[in-house]
Amino acid sequence: MSRTLSIAIAGAGIGGLAAATLLARAGHRVTVFDQFEAARAVGSGLMLQETGLAILGALRLRETAEALGSPITRLWGISSDTGRAVLDVRYDALRPGLRGLGIQRSAVFAILSEAALASGAAFVPATRITSADAIAGTLTDAHGAELGPFDLILDALGVRSPLASSPASELPYGALWATLPWPEHGPFNPEALEQRYHAARQMTGVMPSGRLRAGDTLSLTYFWSIRGDAHDAFRAAPLGQWKDAARTLWPETAMLVDQITDHDQLTFARYRHRTHWPAATGRLIHLGDSWHAASPQLGQGANMALLDAYALARAVEARSQPADIAAMYVRQRAAHVRLFQLMTWAFTPVYQSDSNILPWLRDWLVAPISKLWPAPPILAALVSGGLGAPLKRLGLSAGR
Repeated sequence: MSRTLSIAIAGAGIGGLAAATLLARAGHRVTVFDQFEAARAVGSGLMLQETGLAILGALRLRETAEALGSPITRLWGISSDTGRAVLDVRYDALRPGLRGLGIQRSAVFAILSEAALASGAAFVPATRITSADAIAGTLTDAHGAELGPFDLILDALGVRSPLASSPASELPYGALWATLPWPEHGPFNPEALEQRYHAARQMTGVMPSGRLRAGDTLSLTYFWSIRGDAHDAFRAAPLGQWKDAARTLWPETAMLVDQITDHDQLTFARYRHRTHWPAATGRLIHLGDSWHAASPQLGQGANMALLDAYALARAVEARSQPADIAAMYVRQRAAHVRLFQLMTWAFTPVYQSDSNILPWLRDWLVAPISKLWPAPPILAALVSGGLGAPLKRLGLSAGR
């Protein structure tokens, strides 16, 4: 690509910041619009898989992330109803040395934010984008001011982006999240995401999530599944009622639950599932959750956003016209997006729903079969994000 483009990025999340860094480093004029006075991360811990880590490697940020995160080699879940292991995914079943990385969302945000600023991207805070003209290449903010025109507009505003189609209705279940210190003498595996289930109506989990800054103590992310329509009742009830249920489902987490003394220590997250088509119109291109929103069951949100950002930067490098850039971007990502949207749609009700049949099938049929070859490497490929070979499509290889 021979010309310098003027590119607007609406949203300073993980995907938006990664795209800003890649595009500004390539010499383009990048402006990031964020609704907050100071851009910040929203949410608790997340898992970076090999797909996302490979993109951070291309950004020369992988070692920084790995120094702050906690390596995860296994996903391990037990049904409290049967005592059976109904989730057992070992990364090395796919490839020796393969692992995920539990890390605080704020740590990833800080790494990418610093990189985006250093790359020369301009940030415009306190600007809530409400609409876009995909043909003219302009944005409109909440005060009615017109911004632009730009050669390209990247929509990285997330699941509730006003620039994308309205998401489908919220999924019945969401989750309560908290970041807590890692207990030095606790019973939890420091290299595993562990979960406990009661049917599919209750789920709790513990994930190592590293440290926010070098020298900080290690942390974990604790989460509790809850119906969205039960959240108000949870807030209104004495916290002790929830604590009793949490201790009953997983007694070993009492040492974590006891640290929570106020409802506000638990952040409530709702989830939606939808894919916005077309992924690009005129000069407007969607990435991350604004294109493909899903529940966090497979933990792929941040990783998919990073893949999108790299695919977009690669398309901008290879093409000069918006229509050609969009076509190459979608060609690189559409198959993988469709695959993981389908997989997430299928897996979510198995672990978060009011169904009685699905958890029974999970415990007594699917769990035993999942231990037989070739299921272990397939599950590891699914969890690590490698199913569908997204890195190969982007000209990248797995591993360092």
